[in-house]
Amino acid sequence: MASTPFQDRYPDNYAHCYGCGRLNEHGLQIKSYWDGEESVCHFTPRTYHTGGFPDYLYGGLIASLMDCHAAGTASADKVRSEGREGEGQPLPRYVTASLKVDYLAPTPVDTVLEVRAKVREREGRKTMVDVSLSADGKIRARGEVLMVLIPEDA
Repeated sequence: MASTPFQDRYPDNYAHCYGCGRLNEHGLQIKSYWDGEESVCHFTPRTYHTGGFPDYLYGGLIASLMDCHAAGTASADKVRSEGREGEGQPLPRYVTASLKVDYLAPTPVDTVLEVRAKVREREGRKTMVDVSLSADGKIRARGEVLMVLIPEDA
């Protein structure tokens, strides 16, 4: 795995996202890395991240983790696919056009979650990313995220 997380390579003007922005001191500040052809992120939710049932994670947080991890994956994949994958290379930013999450099983809090993603398809500015979230060795949610590259002049 690379030593610098994808999200730490975003330009400062795109580093304030609640889920993945390194400059958002109140955010989740997730960190994603390559693990072969997949990307991986580990995150430990706290008890205050519960949803409607004690000890289980709020579904919106699951969606947020999957969304931000997919955005980082699309960004890192863009420079990787263009052969520009140096450690110092800043990553372009993507925004979410569509997010679909299937919740398969309750997700416990206070345990390490693993979010994995893989680019399924690239077409122009669009990248489709398949993503899963696991806890205790069991997949708890699966999804697909359509990411769109932000134009450089935006």
